[in-house]
Amino acid sequence: MSITSLPPAPAHAAQAAHAAPAAEVAEVAASPRFRLKLPNTFVLIFGLLVLIAVLTWFVPGGKYATVMVEGKPVIDPTSYQPVPSHPQGPAAVLMAPIKGFVEAGLIIGFVLIVGGAFAVLQATQAIDALIKSVAKAHERSALVRTLLIPGFVLLFSLGGATFGMAEEAIPFVLIFVPLALALRYDTFIGVAIPFVGSQVGFATAFLNPFNVGVAQGLAGLPLFSGLGYRFVCWLVFTAVTIAFLMWHAARIRRQPEISACFQDDQRRRADLDLAAMREFTGIQTRQRLVLLAFAGTLVTMMVGVVKYGWYIEEIAAVFLAMAILVGVLARMGAGLWVQHFLAGAKDLAGTALIIALAKGTVVLMRDAQIIDSLLHSLAPLVASEHATLALYKMFGIQSVINFFIHSGTGQAALTMPVMAPLSDLVNVSRQSAILAFQFGELTTPIIPTSGITVGVLSLARIPFGRWVRWMLPLQVAFVVLALVMLAIPVLAPQWVGW
Repeated sequence: MSITSLPPAPAHAAQAAHAAPAAEVAEVAASPRFRLKLPNTFVLIFGLLVLIAVLTWFVPGGKYATVMVEGKPVIDPTSYQPVPSHPQGPAAVLMAPIKGFVEAGLIIGFVLIVGGAFAVLQATQAIDALIKSVAKAHERSALVRTLLIPGFVLLFSLGGATFGMAEEAIPFVLIFVPLALALRYDTFIGVAIPFVGSQVGFATAFLNPFNVGVAQGLAGLPLFSGLGYRFVCWLVFTAVTIAFLMWHAARIRRQPEISACFQDDQRRRADLDLAAMREFTGIQTRQRLVLLAFAGTLVTMMVGVVKYGWYIEEIAAVFLAMAILVGVLARMGAGLWVQHFLAGAKDLAGTALIIALAKGTVVLMRDAQIIDSLLHSLAPLVASEHATLALYKMFGIQSVINFFIHSGTGQAALTMPVMAPLSDLVNVSRQSAILAFQFGELTTPIIPTSGITVGVLSLARIPFGRWVRWMLPLQVAFVVLALVMLAIPVLAPQWVGW
């Protein structure tokens, strides 16, 4: 029996939501509240290619020598020497993407395989069934009612921290907003559980192949190295998020009228229909097996990375094995399996091209021999008397870049080839530089240039200004926490092991 013959999940709005966000984003982007419209990531990076080509005619060439430190090449900051530059013309710009594709081939192949594997997993509806099962239990158990917000935030945050859940959280808004209203919370809680939960997990990820994995590969570090401290960061940020949402939820249950969404929520409650949630009969046996296979995959990956030093090839093989096993457990025919896998890989084709374009910028600068001269110029701007301040400047730069480029993979591919060697020059570890890059994405929930943010708020019908005012205390907490967590590896490296 193929997966198409499995009993259908209950019909509700979320099943149609995967197609909805694009239309909603377009509608909101055209509205007066969202006048700011920037070129997409492809246009920005290709424009950067052109800009770099122009700069190669004006920026002098330069070169640092490298020395081996614990088996890794590290820049010698005292070795800079001017060298002749090689200006790049239009032909070089047009060839840069294909050269970047070749040089980033391993990372690109990894991204496509992982995307295909998760498409097969999502086709089983096992994760969706898990969420509905927990929500239904809320009606029967006081313990579940107490743990519902922490449990779901933890689940979505874990998704962001392990497999890069971001856009995938958008349709869940259509489940959690009605659920939150039925439980006497407000729309903010319904949006924040899947959206803020997944975004915090993504920004503090410890096993996310799309930002941490790509960044470490480009920085020349072992895949998912430094996992222990990143896991601590994820726990801290997730715990703070849960505490904030629990505090707000408790206030709203006591005094619902204090919610900025109170009037709108009252109208929504009058039309609320929880029939679809009540009709849910539980997780099917095959879906339970699929969830066990997924959990086993994560455990296998962690053990392989920590104990055996697995790299991109091994991790890609684990995800491919998971996809095959999930297909067998779901009795998915070979043709349907290939269809889902290719659809998932196709969804990440744009990400693969972004990586190639971003890598092409490095190819242009390297061929022109201006990378080291740019590093030589940037070092005084980032450098400070204390390495912590230099790291804070990196964090600020990454936060600004996140306003314009929202692909974690694209940001990593674009910034890490510069930030990694720059960290050597300013006495900051490359692991810390990657952490600063990650934390730069903490601003995503409140920036109007993010398609995810705009799409989520459109689905929930929350004005952007109202959302930002509600999120502001949590965002301030995020910034303070980021500064603290960035300082610890510098001030107490023995605690971190970097």
